Amino acid sequence: MTATAPAAALAQQAAELLVQQLPTETPLTAVPLGPGQAPAADTPSIRAHFVGSTSADLVLVAQDAVAEALAGAGAGVAAADILRPALEAAASTLGAGVLDTAIEEALGDSLADPDTDAFVLVDADGAPQAWFGIRVRVNRTQTPPATPESAPAPAKPVDQNARMRMLRDVELVLTAEIGRTRLPMRQVLDLVPGTVLELDRGTGAPADVMVNGRLVARGEVVVVDEEYGIRVTEIVTDEESN
Repeated sequence: MTATAPAAALAQQAAELLVQQLPTETPLTAVPLGPGQAPAADTPSIRAHFVGSTSADLVLVAQDAVAEALAGAGAGVAAADILRPALEAAASTLGAGVLDTAIEEALGDSLADPDTDAFVLVDADGAPQAWFGIRVRVNRTQTPPATPESAPAPAKPVDQNARMRMLRDVELVLTAEIGRTRLPMRQVLDLVPGTVLELDRGTGAPADVMVNGRLVARGEVVVVDEEYGIRVTEIVTDEESN
């Protein structure tokens, strides 16, 4: 529902990445939300805010779609925990920044906001299974309007380091990943102690160091005072991480 085509394209990309990370047995497709397709205002939703050079508000209604994954996760795991990886995938389209803690609250009229790009996530039969909305806010440097008596001042270059300085004290979660695999939901629910999962990486291959789901470095696993650690061997550029 955003007015500009670039923002709409960004929102569509975010929705497509989000559905890929939803732990559902049925593949879903993100399509623009039509009139009368939004759930009731009191429907529980998961919300999170992304802060960066491009900021955004994200809202997701998918508790029913991931009910099996939530039930299999055991006590103490909330819907926000199950759905956070999907929100992180959507936020990865916004560039550098921080996704804050996801919280659960009533949906309200979030999907009806004219500044929000809203999507319904449908199954192969076109039946709605979940809903997603993203309100993108591109941060711009504001300059005072010119007056007839004075010529406009030349634009000052944007200092990217100064823009990001306010984020330096924000704590980020770094995750070391030694490999991945993909399993259908039925196999995930059948996991038991002793199950061996084959990963997509060979013995001795470097581990990935991730920040909010984005690859930032690679390194080797070491042991420091009887605890695991990562010795960084490579810093990953923006081009390599995309």
